[in-house]
Amino acid sequence: MSFKDLKKKSLDISKLTQELEKMNKGGAESYKDDRFWRPELDKASNGFAVIRFLPPVEGEEVPWVRVFNHGFKGPGGWFIENCPTTVGKKCPICEANSELWNSGVESNKTLASGRKRKLSYVANIMVMSDPKHPENEGKIFLFKFGKKIFDKIMEKLQPESNEYDPVEPVNVFDFWQGANFKLRVRSVAGYVNYDKSEFDSPSALLDGDDAKLEALWKKQHALKAFTDPSEFKSYEELKSKFESVTRGSANTKTAEEIEQIEAAEEQFGSFKSKPAPKMQEKKSSYEDDAEEEDPLSYFQKLAEE
Repeated sequence: MSFKDLKKKSLDISKLTQELEKMNKGGAESYKDDRFWRPELDKASNGFAVIRFLPPVEGEEVPWVRVFNHGFKGPGGWFIENCPTTVGKKCPICEANSELWNSGVESNKTLASGRKRKLSYVANIMVMSDPKHPENEGKIFLFKFGKKIFDKIMEKLQPESNEYDPVEPVNVFDFWQGANFKLRVRSVAGYVNYDKSEFDSPSALLDGDDAKLEALWKKQHALKAFTDPSEFKSYEELKSKFESVTRGSANTKTAEEIEQIEAAEEQFGSFKSKPAPKMQEKKSSYEDDAEEEDPLSYFQKLAEE
């Protein structure tokens, strides 16, 4: 903005007023990330939508990013942080969990399981059908999802095939040869379940109109920011906070903890009225146990505690 523009707008306080209104609302606007889309569920925890996974943006080779994080409550409060194993670095929480798990003591294994890293993926999508919010249809969003949905993607990219039953792979992220994804959300035994979700037959997005597709492609969100070093605290910082949370004492959530949990709820919905999920059967090793849980179920637990 030039100095002349500054002078012209000297009496315009509307922008400042808008910002003050946001601040006065408290956390309601401070954590909301409008780039993300999530399906809205009904009272029975069911939901339906049709989305289309989109190709990588310019300068990126892969159309998704994989992220690990930790989220649990200890005597000293909440620990909600990105896990540095996401970017190939050592994590003090993972190290402590491995020691607990390898001790062979069941109580230690249960503790490690509750503190394990959680796996999620982020990708660009176009919302094709959103019965609860039709205003989202045709728009581009980021979508955060877990291993269950990623497995369905991999089943299309690398299908089981042989000479007697050949199955052609489908790049579901492709504009021209990709496929719409029917997202069916159900609650099964207290967990969010996607088993009924499936891909449609391959079809061109926007009727294969290259001009429209290029315009859409240029509006997509870059994903590299999710694995930027600035998103991860140092080993020493994480260790210090981990020790404080696991050894300290706290009766209430801090403002920062509330904001972190509310941010998760905003992205995945509020789960405070839902029944707590049952404990999953323990795996044979800590690492096997570390990547199973869907982020929707994960944040449900955080909101309920």
